[in-house]
Amino acid sequence: MLLFSIIAYLALTILIGFWAARRVKTSGDYILAGRSLPLVLSCSALFATWFGSETVFGASSEFLKGGLYAVMEDPFGAALCLILFGLFFARKIYKMNLLTLGDFFRVRYGNTTELIASLFLALPYIGYIAAQLVAMGLILNVVIGLPLWQGVVISSVVVTLYTYIGGMWAISITDFIQSVIIITGLVVLAFVLSEKAGGVMAVMHSMPSENYRFFPAFEWKSLASYVAAWSILGLGSIPSQDIFQRTMSSSSEKTATWSCYIAALLYLSIAMLPLFISLCVKHLYPHQINGDTQLVLPNMVLQHTALPIQILFFGSLLSAIMSTTSSAILAPASIFSENLVKPLAKRSYNDRQLLVLTKISVLLFATVATVMACLRSDIYELVGESSVLSLVSLFAPMVMGLYWKQASTTGAILSMFLGIATWIPFRFYETELPPLIPATFVSFVALIAGSFFWPNRKSYDQN
Repeated sequence: MLLFSIIAYLALTILIGFWAARRVKTSGDYILAGRSLPLVLSCSALFATWFGSETVFGASSEFLKGGLYAVMEDPFGAALCLILFGLFFARKIYKMNLLTLGDFFRVRYGNTTELIASLFLALPYIGYIAAQLVAMGLILNVVIGLPLWQGVVISSVVVTLYTYIGGMWAISITDFIQSVIIITGLVVLAFVLSEKAGGVMAVMHSMPSENYRFFPAFEWKSLASYVAAWSILGLGSIPSQDIFQRTMSSSSEKTATWSCYIAALLYLSIAMLPLFISLCVKHLYPHQINGDTQLVLPNMVLQHTALPIQILFFGSLLSAIMSTTSSAILAPASIFSENLVKPLAKRSYNDRQLLVLTKISVLLFATVATVMACLRSDIYELVGESSVLSLVSLFAPMVMGLYWKQASTTGAILSMFLGIATWIPFRFYETELPPLIPATFVSFVALIAGSFFWPNRKSYDQN
């Protein structure tokens, strides 16, 4: 019955993709849902941005190992990103009426910067998509015993199919349905387990007090690590196509801004449920946390809950991961077709050709990510790496490009390359300082210095 429910759910998402495809007439419909999403759909889309494998599997696993302090990156950093995007970026970028975030770098800095930035925008998504596919492979491994790589391939085919067919319209509609399933499934499971454990307070008191530590020790190494943990998603995901895509699909500036705030609150609230559920598991079934902690929740649900709870839980898991995966595939595909292939081809594409090109790019990125997912299985690490690359290369050019008129093309290019160049040695030669801190600092300094020494002939008009 559980297997049948999973198959039926996967089939339903594909059917939604076909239904949503009827709304796709142009590349703007495919990439940004025609900039017409109401508040409810826009909020659910933004909520679903990260609510995937790293939230349910990765964060709960890290929480069991290191307590609250170990999950600053996600969910706290992720919620911070949505708040900051709503405060400082949504209105400004919405007014520019862009199709992709790569278009921002072209409008602000020129064609060369567009090409370089688009590479840095698109490539990190491969690891992020792979993380989601690994999670779906783990689910199929636990439920029906499929080898991980086979589960990854099956999951990739399903998600890629409905993304390919319906684009952002399919993603938005399935995100809404999936958000309802996510919240329902996790709330019910948390309630059932807390009742078994003797109530919420009994579960909370079973955890050592040091595991609730939220702030770092007052010494520079701890402070640096703490800032880095908040920044990985909190700042690193601001210059990302999926946040841009979901926000810019809103029907108005006001909807885009409020969607960010509401989604942040919803995300932080619901993301606490997997952490609480993992506490319940540790309290009720301490032997369950031995081995791969990424598998704690699915194994516990299969062994200790009734079939209706299993269906709700695995339905919510699949919903969370599929909603994240679909947008993560469409995001780099949009960048690749619009900001890399189109300008490099040095020819004019009509809208229909651009739509076909974007769909082909969806297949390309899904294929590459599937191969990576078959080779690596650490979900939290895959997600973290993808966000760090965006932070050290694109955050400074995006922020300064919006808020400093004198930011120049040369400064932006230097910022991207020197940020990455600084991150690499710090990443591979271990130091006490988190690599993203010096790399991000160098990125800002390079942009400011480059803009002073090599200014643009014409200042950018921010109005």
